[in-house]
Amino acid sequence: QVQLVESGGGLVQPGGSLRLSCAASGSVFSINYMGWYRQAPGKQRELVASITSGGTTNYADSVKGRFTISRDNAKNTVYLEMNSLKPEDTAVYYCNCNALVVMAGVKNYWGQGTQVTVSS
Repeated sequence: QVQLVESGGGLVQPGGSLRLSCAASGSVFSINYMGWYRQAPGKQRELVASITSGGTTNYADSVKGRFTISRDNAKNTVYLEMNSLKPEDTAVYYCNCNALVVMAGVKNYWGQGTQVTVSS
C-alpha cells in the first residue's frame, strides 16, 4: 500500500502564493506519474499539473505561467508552486500518483485533499 500525504493548503488573498507538497510513503518501488488535481464545489475534478519521473510536465491552460510542478524522486515527493492566485483557483487540491508497489504491480493512488481558498 501507498499513502499520499498532502500539506500546504490554506487561505490566501488574490495575487498571493502557496506551495503544496505531497509525500508518498509505503511499499513503493518507484513512482512514474505524479499529478495535482482540483475540485471546486459543484464542478468535476480536473487535472492541474502532472510530472513524470523524467521531468516531463503538463499543465492545464488555466494555470500555465502561474503554477509550477516539481518533484524530488529521492523523497517520492511532488510540489506545486502556485503564484498569482485567483479566486477561481479555490478548490480542494488532490495529489495523485501511479506507483510500482512491491508485490502488487502498478497502482493508482489519491491523497486526502487539501483546501485552497483564494479570497480577500
